[in-house]
Amino acid sequence: MHDELQNDLFGLQASAETATPKRATRPRGGVQPSPSRPEDEQLAARLSPLVHLGSSTWSYPGWEGLVWAGRHSEALLARTGLTAYAAHPLLRAVGIDRGFYKPLATSEFERYAQQVPAHFRFTVKAPSLVTDALVRREDGRAQQPNPLFLDPTLAVQEFVERAVEGLGAKIGALVFQLSPLPPALLARLPEQRERLHALLRALPRLDSGVIAVEVRDAAWLDAEFAALLRDTGTRYCLGLHPKLPPIQEQLPLLRALWPGPLVCRWNLNRLHGPFGYEQAEQRYGDFSATVDPDPETRATLARVIRGTVGAGQAAYVTISNKAEGSAPLSVRALAQAIADD
Repeated sequence: MHDELQNDLFGLQASAETATPKRATRPRGGVQPSPSRPEDEQLAARLSPLVHLGSSTWSYPGWEGLVWAGRHSEALLARTGLTAYAAHPLLRAVGIDRGFYKPLATSEFERYAQQVPAHFRFTVKAPSLVTDALVRREDGRAQQPNPLFLDPTLAVQEFVERAVEGLGAKIGALVFQLSPLPPALLARLPEQRERLHALLRALPRLDSGVIAVEVRDAAWLDAEFAALLRDTGTRYCLGLHPKLPPIQEQLPLLRALWPGPLVCRWNLNRLHGPFGYEQAEQRYGDFSATVDPDPETRATLARVIRGTVGAGQAAYVTISNKAEGSAPLSVRALAQAIADD
């Protein structure tokens, strides 16, 4: 069976039992969920409970009518909107990106976990203190080398232990997204592999969810990287970003690590190029509509998800507004593609 899956990656029909997860408790005041569409309820019932789709974060006023019943500020949505978000039948996961810029306290993770139902899962990015080889200014420009890059102790104490204690069984994936390496370090990639290997070996085993690594340099994507991840029991986070090859060209790495859960972050539409975040933000406005649909990426990702959950493995997939224009609508389209096979 494994050989068959590796030859035709995840080409299976989903065989896991489908079920409709319990809805999140409706908030009594403040941010209210948009009334649920019957079509979304029916679509959710067709998905395996192993499928966890969501957005990369949630504090967008433009999702009024899609996720929220009314118009609210970003600050209010960030603070109290998660329960309403989790009431959407198709949104079974969300990313926590805040901790990339500054490590979050255990209490902050606990507060997020308390806002969502038991079936909900979080994909959490590790702090840049650990994953970026450079210390950067607020505008993202490099300031100096980061002496704490890939520091195992910092990774455990400032990230993994706090997330585990705060989120518990609601962890989907803890993602170490390695920022682009400066040329001097990229030229010594074997040394960076050794440092990454040491970090991953130092991490505690999770009772729930997985550890995953996402990269921003295509040079990482080779047999040595796959062996490193396999040796440490780490998943590859499928990064759908113009700095990396298209999804089809990343699938051999997933095959090399099969079987196991799928972790994917669909970050940015390829038409914007590797530095196109600002361009995408300007083009997509308040993120209330699909502007640049990417049916090819969606179809391939749906096939991978079907094969993953069909083999009894979980799939944790988060989508940015900058993938197609509106993350909730991208989730709906992806869910439809998964169910329609």
